[in-house]
Amino acid sequence: MSPETAATAPREFKTDTLFINLGPQHPSTHGVLRIGLTIEGEVITKAVPDVGYLHRGTSKLAEVRGYHHCVVLTDRWDYVSAMPNNLVFCLAAEKILGLKVPPRADAIRVAMCELNRLASHLLFFGTYGIDTGAITPFLYAFREREMILDLFEMVCGARLTYNYIRLGGVMVDVTEDWIAKCREFLEYFKPRLDEYDTLLSFNPIFMARTQGIGCISKEVAVNWGLSGANLRGSGVNYDVRKADPYCGYDQYQFDIPLGKTGSCWDRYYCRVSELRQSVRIVEQALDKLPAGPFMATGVAKVPKPQPGESYAHVEASRGDLGIYLVADGQASPYRMHVKAPSFINLAILQELLAGRKVADVIAVLGSIDIVLGEVDR
Repeated sequence: MSPETAATAPREFKTDTLFINLGPQHPSTHGVLRIGLTIEGEVITKAVPDVGYLHRGTSKLAEVRGYHHCVVLTDRWDYVSAMPNNLVFCLAAEKILGLKVPPRADAIRVAMCELNRLASHLLFFGTYGIDTGAITPFLYAFREREMILDLFEMVCGARLTYNYIRLGGVMVDVTEDWIAKCREFLEYFKPRLDEYDTLLSFNPIFMARTQGIGCISKEVAVNWGLSGANLRGSGVNYDVRKADPYCGYDQYQFDIPLGKTGSCWDRYYCRVSELRQSVRIVEQALDKLPAGPFMATGVAKVPKPQPGESYAHVEASRGDLGIYLVADGQASPYRMHVKAPSFINLAILQELLAGRKVADVIAVLGSIDIVLGEVDR
């Protein structure tokens, strides 16, 4: 080859393969998660999520605790959205115990779960901004989130792990003062949603970092068993509140936001859009809050259901959360299995990150919106 030809010929650069650990203590990994990344230059060739650092053996603990005591365990799964955790266990236990929940308790449960969805999605909104380089939205999100936690503290004394939804109903009734405070918050919160879109959703830099990144097709999303905003971001219209209503959700008017391309931005904006829908649901729950008791009659202090099994699932903040219970006539469940959406949603990372750049890892991981307490249980 002549010197002139060599100078103009395209060069092929070959890089060495490198294995690096992302986590389990990395500040951007959204909890104690380790991802083993194999990279060639800046391109990821293999990604292996490694879970179990936070394992606490919830299912085994339930086998030596009474049905009432198991509710406490549920708070520790998705600890930033504990109300749906309380609810799904109670629904499964109520089926096996034959308990009928009063209408007032159902409406309060709906209001609490939707307020918790607001708090959870605000946490996602703020931290995902930081993941992609925007710090200011975090300050806005936590300002509003604190107001919701104040409402929870006002009704049950807790701000994170509530143990509020109980077998047969709820711990205590809501007062007129609490309802007034809740309405006041909702009126304050609605204009903030437009601020969020201005701050982050349609920020050109944020859109460049998330649109077209980490796309999941409808078929792939279904095949991997995704749920929640991760499934709806790909355009699949599935929400447990519509598909299999519980607590009277079929009586509420709300829409299901859907994405188009299944990108990081689609998953993000599905959650932001759900904020508006949750506000609508809470307002309806307060408007038609029925009179009557907040707890069913005949709830035993030490329930011992007849041998049998039951399954219940809810649309939790991170997806389809299910509980399978088996009773053997004793005071503790014979078996309890938790179908946690974060654990299932996390699995797709191994496919989603392959072929992407290292700089996209945290943007993709953040868009999946996992909580490790729910992954490891």
